[in-house]
Amino acid sequence: MLSPPTAANDSSPRYSRSALYPHPEATKEHPIPAPPPPKRHPYDQWAPDARALDLVGDKWTLLIVRDLVGGPRRFVELQRTLPGISTEQLRSRLNRMVADGLLTRQRYREVPPRVDYELTARARDLLPVIGALARWGYQWTWSDPRSGEAVDIGAIFRSLPGLEAPKGFRGVVQLIVSRETDDDRVYLVTGKKGAVTVEEASADSPAATVRGSEAAWIDALGPEASRTGLKITGEQAIAAALLDGLSAPAAREAAVA
Repeated sequence: MLSPPTAANDSSPRYSRSALYPHPEATKEHPIPAPPPPKRHPYDQWAPDARALDLVGDKWTLLIVRDLVGGPRRFVELQRTLPGISTEQLRSRLNRMVADGLLTRQRYREVPPRVDYELTARARDLLPVIGALARWGYQWTWSDPRSGEAVDIGAIFRSLPGLEAPKGFRGVVQLIVSRETDDDRVYLVTGKKGAVTVEEASADSPAATVRGSEAAWIDALGPEASRTGLKITGEQAIAAALLDGLSAPAAREAAVA
């Protein structure tokens, strides 16, 4: 399992993600009055797994942790990455996670108001749990997208920090999901010292770049793992190692081993 990524001695290429840079007039969490969290139903068992599920067993909680793995997000950004959750349900879940010490909430003195949510160290320790769920999902539940199922290729990329580092992956790879009706989605994946980090960012000089349409990425990450629609530039071996780590067949083989 991977340990939580750190930024120390990071020599990866510089990238821009202005939404994540702290505002000089930012204030931490207390100025925002939070409504009382919703009533919860604890398992009422003196067992470590039951205690853990008291905090993370609710629907959406682990997916919120997954979608904050790359850094702070605003409420509206979380709505985008979690299209199946209602506004009230998301607000309630975020308030509960702040109260439980899984998230911090930061308010910026801007008009209109801006609030960012970020993982705490306690929540980052859940990344291997998310990775284990992803491996289990690849082995037992994976298929092409079902009818009506929302597709966000980035959601698969964001599970990487909780998975074992792909063999041979060391460096920086830029993953691009090309879209006809909106801006491309760009992800920067870095493998260093056995750890993997993911940012929604671009790099000036990555070791490799992998680009494809949403349909091409579905083919590449689906059960057949067909990469014919992807275009790879730069160091092919590094890109291939990363894609191998994201493929369902490779995940199933690792689980069997």
